[in-house]
Amino acid sequence: MTRYELIIYWSDVDQAYIVEVPELPGCMADGSTYQEAVSNAETIIREWIETAQQLGRVIPESRGRLVYA
Repeated sequence: MTRYELIIYWSDVDQAYIVEVPELPGCMADGSTYQEAVSNAETIIREWIETAQQLGRVIPESRGRLVYA
């Protein structure tokens, strides 16, 4: 599987962990646990790529670490 950076944080508003995939516009997932959120993100990344392929869109290459804490 292609590896993309995941940004994971807790949302008090949603009462869930949120996962953003900055290299894939609009690609986000959530989960009630950290592990569930990451698992859901893996599914959403696959679906994002499949949809992009079906639409003939360019799929960005993973650029590695994008954000420095």
